[in-house]
Amino acid sequence: MNGGARFTGGLGLALLLSLAWSRSPASPTIRTAHDRIERLITESRAEVAVAWQPLRAKRGELILINTATRFHAASTMKLPVMIELFRQVARKKLRLDDTLIVSNHFASLVDGSPYEVSADGDSDGEVYGAIGQPMTLGLLCEHMITRSSNLAANLLIDKLGPKNVQATINRLGASGMQVVRGVGDQKAFDHGLNNTTDAMGLFTLLRQIGRGEVISRAASAAMVEILKRQTANDGIPSGLPAGTPVAHKTGTITGIHHDAAIVYARRPYVLVVLVRGITDQPVSAKLMADITRVVDPLAR
Repeated sequence: MNGGARFTGGLGLALLLSLAWSRSPASPTIRTAHDRIERLITESRAEVAVAWQPLRAKRGELILINTATRFHAASTMKLPVMIELFRQVARKKLRLDDTLIVSNHFASLVDGSPYEVSADGDSDGEVYGAIGQPMTLGLLCEHMITRSSNLAANLLIDKLGPKNVQATINRLGASGMQVVRGVGDQKAFDHGLNNTTDAMGLFTLLRQIGRGEVISRAASAAMVEILKRQTANDGIPSGLPAGTPVAHKTGTITGIHHDAAIVYARRPYVLVVLVRGITDQPVSAKLMADITRVVDPLAR
């Protein structure tokens, strides 16, 4: 897997980038942007992490704020599930046109007891209409990413294996993200067994996808195209000039709102914004948009 041996982990990448920052003082423009984002975070009274850098960065082009702080991953954990699917396809263990019979029966991580994913709490109801019918792995992936289907995510996690997902995350140097289970496992939630991430984990994955270094250039490009079809666009995209292509994955639960993106500005860049502590999603979305408006001119 291209790029898999470059970093020892998300924290390792954070250390390397932080050293680069300290050895290569940022321009006044970058420092001004950093300070403006810090003020926005302070004014929000929320816990916020931000990572920004162009895919082909010049010396000192980097903003890292609270990037090692761990958050509930919410639906951002679906990004590495997609990566693992494409990895197994590349290894010829699976094909995207292989099918699964759609079911809503899963085993709790705590004790193996059965549970179902609630359709009421899912942003995509279409997969539930296919229960008892076959769906291709490729179509399930499309629903999981573009509509953030929880049911599609659980079906794919069961098929791929969460340990395989985590092993791939680790190989890519993004161990700040931990995927231990599917969605809707209330017993696991009550026991504190949750999928978590830091900003550096998501930044690492998207940076490598954007540079064509995950699995292959073709696989990375295919994943970018899926991410570009994301339908939840109230965060980072809402702070961009109209028509700017964005490949991104969102994640929301109560008090949590994340967006992690490759923004295809004149100079493409990765931007990750993780927010905890704002229960009104339009407010957290505006904060993301405001942060995006600070960094976007740096790449124009």
